[in-house]
Amino acid sequence: MNSKKLAADKAVSFVRDGMVVGLGTGSTAYWAIEGIGERMLKEGLKLKAIATSTQSEKQARALGIPIVSFAEIDEIDLTIDGADEADPGKNLIKGGGGALLREKIVASNSKILIIVVDQSKLVKTLGKFPLPVEATIFGWEKTYKKLQGLGCVPGLRHVQAKPFVTDNGNYIIDCQFDQIPDPADLQQRINAITGVVDNGLFVGLTSKIIAGLEDGNTRIID
Repeated sequence: MNSKKLAADKAVSFVRDGMVVGLGTGSTAYWAIEGIGERMLKEGLKLKAIATSTQSEKQARALGIPIVSFAEIDEIDLTIDGADEADPGKNLIKGGGGALLREKIVASNSKILIIVVDQSKLVKTLGKFPLPVEATIFGWEKTYKKLQGLGCVPGLRHVQAKPFVTDNGNYIIDCQFDQIPDPADLQQRINAITGVVDNGLFVGLTSKIIAGLEDGNTRIID
């Protein structure tokens, strides 16, 4: 039973004809994009979409989902995206896929944000998953040390022995806090560091969370 696909399929059922849809990034959002493409084909839905990464944009275009820019729309009706962790207050850690900045821009401009996860991503307190922080390449070493001063163990993200570079041309510093009891406060403190572009804490943005369960059902938190 693919619990990620279960959650994504349930979220896709909220998509309506004529909507502007935000397309997330990651292994669960992948299934949502597939589902949107399938509904467009079967039902003739007319949609416009904004993707949160070049990877998701490429997938959408291959399925015939029209991609538009922010200049062409007023707002996004519905965004479906995944998360690395979600707490009972619907606060999230995102950015495991490296697209946190675009994901947050899209989420912040969406009327409704539906987060799709498998049940393993539901936690009592955020922080076991390392918090991704997007930082400028220029001066990243100083940004790293200031993040360390907040009480975490930071690590510069690498892929194939080279520093990972985001779609926006920045680095990702993964910060291990273990526990984040006050996500809103930590979000502000991190973003106050010069050199930080944004971080993977999503506070007050989520409309509902749909979790795919191992028994084949879904759980909705709203």
